[in-house]
Amino acid sequence: MTPSKGKLYLIPITLGECNPADVLPHTINRVIHQIDTYIVENEKTARRFIKSIMPEKAQSSLQLSTLNKHTQIDEHTEMIQPCLNGISIGLMSEAGCPGVADPGAAIVKLAHEKGIQVVPLVGPSSILLALMASGMNGQSFAFNGYLPIDKNDKKTALKNFEKISFEKNQSQLFIETPYRNNKFIEDLLQTLHPNTHLCIAADITLETEYIKTMRISEWKKQKIDLQNRPAIYILHKMY
Repeated sequence: MTPSKGKLYLIPITLGECNPADVLPHTINRVIHQIDTYIVENEKTARRFIKSIMPEKAQSSLQLSTLNKHTQIDEHTEMIQPCLNGISIGLMSEAGCPGVADPGAAIVKLAHEKGIQVVPLVGPSSILLALMASGMNGQSFAFNGYLPIDKNDKKTALKNFEKISFEKNQSQLFIETPYRNNKFIEDLLQTLHPNTHLCIAADITLETEYIKTMRISEWKKQKIDLQNRPAIYILHKMY
């Protein structure tokens, strides 16, 4: 008799060092109590998070597969095999929600193809939290991930997204590698129109949380240092 399939639980984790109870519902505790098999972006981060939720769970009982930019596509089927054998799996990003700006989306896609039930759990998303706090258009927005590293290509992309934000009345969201934050902010201030609104949201949900929205002309008067701090950027050139 073929065993019933396990479920794929999408487990959000904290966005940094904070009390999980402040940002996560009890549902997360219950699922982690039940599951020993995980697909994770970073094993060290995942083990630390699981221990923070359930210190009594033996680390030796955990079966973790690592999914990141180096993982080969042909490894995905092996990772999800336990679900086909009737064992539920937890999918974790390195921070925030799996599948959103995260390689876990490939596993979720495969689960649907294999007829495995996907169960998204509630937790913090830096993208949505930043948008909520920005005061910009939450009815129409686009997340654009990372911009080009090349300065000229980056400038062209920023001008293009600024134009789209004006023509469509649509907020444009970006991320940057934390160690490039200060240089990226310089590029934003040099490239964007003085009246364009910019929200910078860093360390969301942490004690060092910083969220501010101003026009580019106002940002140029500020001194800001967000080097090595995870951040979301939102621009909108309004009517």
